[in-house]
Amino acid sequence: MEFAQHVKSQVDIVNVVSDYVRLRRVGNRLTGLCPFHNEKTPSFNIRADHQFFRCFGCDAKGDVLNFVMMIEGITFWEALKKLAEQNGIPLPKQSLASDETTKLRAALYEMHETAADHFRENLAGSGGASTREYLKKRGVTEESIRQFGLGVAESGGRLQRLLESRRFTKEQMEASGLVGRREDGSLYDRFRKRLMFPIHSETGKIIAFGGRALDPNEPAKYMNSPETEIYKKSQILYNLNRAKKTAMQTDRVVLVEGYMDVIGATQAGVVEAVATCGTALTTAQIRAMKRHSQNLHLNFDPDAAGSKAAARSIELLLEESMRVRVVELEGGLDPDEYCKEHGAEAYRGRVDNAKSYFYWLADRARGKFNMRDPQGRVDAFQSLLPAIQGLSNKIERGTVANDLAGYLGIEAGLVLEHFRKMAADRVERVPLQRAEHEAHSTDRILLTLLLSNDEGRAQLVAALRGMVVPRMGATRPLYESIIAMHDSGEPVNFVAVHERLAEGNRKLLEDIVLKDDVTGASVEDGLACIEAWRREIQGQAQRDMKTQIKQAEREGRFEDALRLMEQLGKDGKS
Repeated sequence: MEFAQHVKSQVDIVNVVSDYVRLRRVGNRLTGLCPFHNEKTPSFNIRADHQFFRCFGCDAKGDVLNFVMMIEGITFWEALKKLAEQNGIPLPKQSLASDETTKLRAALYEMHETAADHFRENLAGSGGASTREYLKKRGVTEESIRQFGLGVAESGGRLQRLLESRRFTKEQMEASGLVGRREDGSLYDRFRKRLMFPIHSETGKIIAFGGRALDPNEPAKYMNSPETEIYKKSQILYNLNRAKKTAMQTDRVVLVEGYMDVIGATQAGVVEAVATCGTALTTAQIRAMKRHSQNLHLNFDPDAAGSKAAARSIELLLEESMRVRVVELEGGLDPDEYCKEHGAEAYRGRVDNAKSYFYWLADRARGKFNMRDPQGRVDAFQSLLPAIQGLSNKIERGTVANDLAGYLGIEAGLVLEHFRKMAADRVERVPLQRAEHEAHSTDRILLTLLLSNDEGRAQLVAALRGMVVPRMGATRPLYESIIAMHDSGEPVNFVAVHERLAEGNRKLLEDIVLKDDVTGASVEDGLACIEAWRREIQGQAQRDMKTQIKQAEREGRFEDALRLMEQLGKDGKS
């Protein structure tokens, strides 16, 4: 599709991926932790010169459109439209929505924008006076009301009638989760008499709502949108769309429990605060945070339910290799309450000085066991051993064990001896290394130059033609494709060649060109490689001929031997 090619030529994959992944430059490539699987060592690579990404851990790969489709979980047409709109590229007159799913998703996004505008107007109007007063008492500023897009859902089916007036069908309205259907088939507004919190995707689209009851007699204090085609609550974090930039800058994410906690933390200057949307923490949500930082400060409510949720969350966070600290607030206050009572500076200090999760676990153990009794202290330490053993780094395990022994008042020598015995029994799992093609350095230099040096390509193709290609072995289809595309006048670049190849040859091209850097190579270097290759092939041909001569002499074929010797002499002079 010509428009897709146009968009890809205008959009830099590095700028797009940087919104989701912390990247650092290594030579000609950028690398980071893969957003598509759990890993501790970065194996996710981007080559800006080829506008292509690949993870050498899970084999996720593709161009900028592939990345957006995978990371957002959206269709090709949605990704194309999204990139075009974000980069100011005019859309074609004909609609990009070519299937029913894409059309439905577009309608859902539009309905949520309409609903958000409606809720904001309600809050700003005369009917929102009591809610504005409530927010003022809660310490929510007018700036925060605008920043977070807060609004009010009134009763009386007003939103349903508004959506009908915009010509959305009943089926679309019901699919949005904004409207419910009664048994008699009539529709009603799902959210009524509630303070509304828009929930955004990571890229900032409104995809759902959370509603806090304004009626104190309402049994359900909070209500969230049901899952829809555009909203999967186990994958979404409230405020991540706003927090991610600061999270990358500060290299930490602060996880709190609720919408008001996020707003309170943000007002206090902790802009990197996010929250789950009424669900227990999930692996997908952790990976969404991990894309921006591996450092997480956990700030759940200090009550029994919050402590239980924190303990459960820590287990999941450690499984995903997050570095966890726990923010503790005195007085049994949640973040929003603490900010109002003690001020923004005090809250920031608590977040900045949060302790390692091990000390938080140790404090919990202290509350369960009799710390005045030596056996009680040992029992407390043993309750922490599974968490210590879960640490993959041996040095870290030993350090943590030593620190916790002192923290719990146990003789360090005894604890470390016990720990060594347990560590000796621990089976270290060594990941299997995937066998891969180890390309000759000549291939790396030549293929990189052929794909990226438009001015020197003709010289290299001329030098390659008819001499080396027939003898290249595994890499032969790569060179043949490049030469054929060059000869036909087609654009020659990594993506174009990659799309032309069969799957096995695609992986070979990726392994040669993407994985290692070839920095500063010139056309002269490429020509030198071809000449060295020519001499190598010529030397092998001479060695083969000498073998044939000896074989002919052994078999008494002296005329053949003389002819081969004559040919060998001619080749040696050439």
